[in-house]
Amino acid sequence: MQRLPKALQEVVDHFASLPGLGPKSGLRIALTLLNMPTERAREMGNSIIRLREALCVCERCGLLADESPCAICRENSRGEEQVCLVPDWDSFLAIEEAGLFRGKYLALGGLLSPTEGVQSSNLELERLRSRLSEGGVREIILALGSTRDGEATESFIRNMIDREFPHIRVSRLAQGIPVGSDLKYVDKETLKQSLQHRQPLE
Repeated sequence: MQRLPKALQEVVDHFASLPGLGPKSGLRIALTLLNMPTERAREMGNSIIRLREALCVCERCGLLADESPCAICRENSRGEEQVCLVPDWDSFLAIEEAGLFRGKYLALGGLLSPTEGVQSSNLELERLRSRLSEGGVREIILALGSTRDGEATESFIRNMIDREFPHIRVSRLAQGIPVGSDLKYVDKETLKQSLQHRQPLE
């Protein structure tokens, strides 16, 4: 026998399936929506639809944007010589919030993870090669975190660049970031210090 009305249960299930949420959190959110004025709830639903329709992936850096190329790729005050390689949007936001880096970015679209079935073919390596082939990049900063997957991806990227673009310097964030940590959860000051005192890869 179903405990909740079907329509309510459907909404609860949707929210409960999101990262960091469960059935209890899903129910709280669903009940909050239910108690909202109808127009406000409708606008919230429409904003979710607009989110999917309005955003795109920047053709140059692979980050989410309102248009392509994105605002950061078009910003002339940012240098083209340094490119910070991040696995995803969350990691990019963490570095931007630190407010120190003034170069450009490129998102890999994930990390190598054999257990999750993520192979090199799943990453944006052709976008990276294309960017490096332009000739303006002098340094790639690997900001991939210090998890096992991050370390494996770092080694793969470093070897690829050493082989195909030996003139480009490869560095990584300094090891102030704890081993095993996910970049998106690192505090701002630690991230700032790691970026400022990045180290060349030998």
